[in-house]
Amino acid sequence: MNTDTMELLSALLALFALGGSLVLLVARLTSRRFTAASNFVEAFRPVALPLAFMVPAFAMFGSLWFSEAANYNPCKLCWYQRACMYPLAVILLVALVRKNKVAARHEVTPYAVSLAAVGAVISLYHYLLEWNPTWETNVCSIDVPCTTIWFRQFGFVSLPFMALCGFVSVAILLCATYTKNRDASETAEQQERV
Repeated sequence: MNTDTMELLSALLALFALGGSLVLLVARLTSRRFTAASNFVEAFRPVALPLAFMVPAFAMFGSLWFSEAANYNPCKLCWYQRACMYPLAVILLVALVRKNKVAARHEVTPYAVSLAAVGAVISLYHYLLEWNPTWETNVCSIDVPCTTIWFRQFGFVSLPFMALCGFVSVAILLCATYTKNRDASETAEQQERV
């Protein structure tokens, strides 16, 4: 796969993940007023954890591909974003392969959402720094400045924007389909069956 194709594919996946998760968020926010929105959230609940895993897994693969195959050297802020994204993939994979997925999801959601929130803040700052290079502080090195823009698909989708989409998507997927009382009662029911 050539670099242009990977850039386009990654940008489309990031926008799709963000768009889909925003639709889920709107459905969750309107679920008490509209039965269709409530049904949508309920239908989405069983696939939320697998999708939440796929987002950082693809982001991890993409970031490694861009740095190793396309030779886009990551800056310090990129490394900080990776420090949040890579563990997300591992944490969500562990939750996904556990026997009691409801209990696993209940246990990992606070940690995963916390990591996603920290990563989203770093990604947002990095994205804004790309558009406003005068904000540059002493965070980045001279060799690989954080204001380096390797590409911009559709005029606005860059690597930090894609990371931001991933972090926001994970947080929404886990939070919008999570209800403490329901998940706790499902856990109790599953433990009784075992």
